[in-house]
Amino acid sequence: MAAIPDELYNVKFAAYFDSMKELYILDEKFKVICDAYCASTAKTEQYKDKSEKNYRRRIKFENLSRELEEEILFYIMRNR
Repeated sequence: MAAIPDELYNVKFAAYFDSMKELYILDEKFKVICDAYCASTAKTEQYKDKSEKNYRRRIKFENLSRELEEEILFYIMRNR
């Protein structure tokens, strides 16, 4: 059984956590979306310093994380 990544334990997904756990374990497409979200969130943290180069990268990954959050929530709603 796959463990749920720590990045998914957050306020944005709290209301859907039971559905997320089930989908993460049973639905490979949902797992891929969640894993991409976790990777993007980790990259956002990695580029938190003040340099311009890292600022652009951080913004890129923040935007990707937001898009993936929306996709995760939409996927949950559609598959409940």
